[in-house]
Amino acid sequence: MVQNQVKLIPYTIQSVFENTNETPVGVQLVQAPALWKESNQGEGVVVAVIDTGIDTNHQDLKDRIIGGRNFTSDYQGNPDIFEDNNGHGTHVSGTIAASLNQQGVAGVAPKAQILSLKALTGEGAGDYEWIIEAINYAVDWSGPNDERVRVICMSLGGPTDVPELHYAIQKAIQHEISVVVAAGNEGDGYEETYEYAYPGAYNEVISVGAVSVDLSLAPFTNTHDEIDLVAPGVEVLSTYPDNKYAKLSGTSMAAPHVAGALALLVNFSEKEFNRPLTETEIYAQLIRRTVPLGFRKSSEGNGLLMLNLVDELKERFKLEAGVTGLVSLETKFLG
Repeated sequence: MVQNQVKLIPYTIQSVFENTNETPVGVQLVQAPALWKESNQGEGVVVAVIDTGIDTNHQDLKDRIIGGRNFTSDYQGNPDIFEDNNGHGTHVSGTIAASLNQQGVAGVAPKAQILSLKALTGEGAGDYEWIIEAINYAVDWSGPNDERVRVICMSLGGPTDVPELHYAIQKAIQHEISVVVAAGNEGDGYEETYEYAYPGAYNEVISVGAVSVDLSLAPFTNTHDEIDLVAPGVEVLSTYPDNKYAKLSGTSMAAPHVAGALALLVNFSEKEFNRPLTETEIYAQLIRRTVPLGFRKSSEGNGLLMLNLVDELKERFKLEAGVTGLVSLETKFLG
């Protein structure tokens, strides 16, 4: 088996707060609240977060956790203890699904459920075997009411293309699970140069780069020819262990915006089509809701995630469904 280790995508902690009460700017920027009603806030959709665990007692997360498992050597390897002893997994989970409970923060999909799979230690590192086991666990998992995982979110990576990891991801996608991955933070600030981290560079995953709230490309974000889209990743406010909150920066913070968006789109789109949709169809619905920002495709992919973009364009231009390709907005987005 593979001996190398995979690590958290590097990130920076900007600030930590004892309390707050707001819908984070990033959640607003991707227009998540506009889709909450018609998507029922992602209720019933399970997102597997493969990370450092989760603060199971956090006021904004405790009602969102449907299950979890520890694949690491932390806690003497006890598979039933998946508490976050790093902070990263709790932050990612909050961006995806923090409850809309009139306190703390709200996630992109406040009624989605988190399956917390701890595959990285408190030091932010883990064996590839742990990651692979966690992906396979997510594929095979079923909930108390026969729920199945629809989205996997991974903000981790390494420099090595590991065939076993690639195969596990392909298997997940074959089981109609969307796999969202942070693009990586090895960027040098130049769009012309490419930086690759795996699994973010695999074609099959949804690879997410980062922008700031003023829609500038984050200088740390990886650029390469497999970027699918970008989302807020600079000073992102979310949940943090010990019932706290923190602003963190990194493509690790951008990826969960997309994972939460997919939870909303599963409900919204399957309601519209009145049938289950495949992973490919859900991906198409996601990409329809992006707008180019003017950067290279290797930097922004299809553009910035904007969940209400289709409806806003329909209203503005009185169009029917297919708006992709029409958007050559002179401003950076709809304003």
